[in-house]
Amino acid sequence: MARMKTKYKEEVAPALMEKFGYKSVMQIPRLEKIVVNVGCGDARDNAKALEAVVNDITAITGQRAVITKARKSVANFKLREGMAIGVKVTLRHDKMWEFLDRLFNVALPRVRDFRGISANSFDGRGNYALGLREQLIFPEIDYDKIEKIRGMDIAICTTANTDEEARELLKLLGAPFIQA
Repeated sequence: MARMKTKYKEEVAPALMEKFGYKSVMQIPRLEKIVVNVGCGDARDNAKALEAVVNDITAITGQRAVITKARKSVANFKLREGMAIGVKVTLRHDKMWEFLDRLFNVALPRVRDFRGISANSFDGRGNYALGLREQLIFPEIDYDKIEKIRGMDIAICTTANTDEEARELLKLLGAPFIQA
């Protein structure tokens, strides 16, 4: 079992139950999924760029990435409906816990001048969104083999009803929030 999942079951869930006074264990907030998304605007000109992004995200997450296509045509961006413009991966279960462990304990501390992640990036329904500027912070990526530095969006979806519950869940799991 993943180290972070064990920590959740043994420490985090009982602490949340005590703090918020839940009557049932099913009320305790838990992680549902993590979605990693990379937009690749130059994919319309260069088909190899999208392939490189798929390989990077597959290496980072340990799961094959899916190519996303444009829903609408936008003339200003020279974009037609159905063109491949990005890559995403949805992680659940053990792969989700492993990725979260690596993100909090390995990747984020490697960011230059890292002080923590914002505690205000919740959406009002208990989900957290995080943007990274480069994929190089993950140890799986070889610096010499990348063509271009690309950022990514990471959305952590929880079953929490409020932002306060989700913030406490992530804090107990070890999220490096900025100290106010």
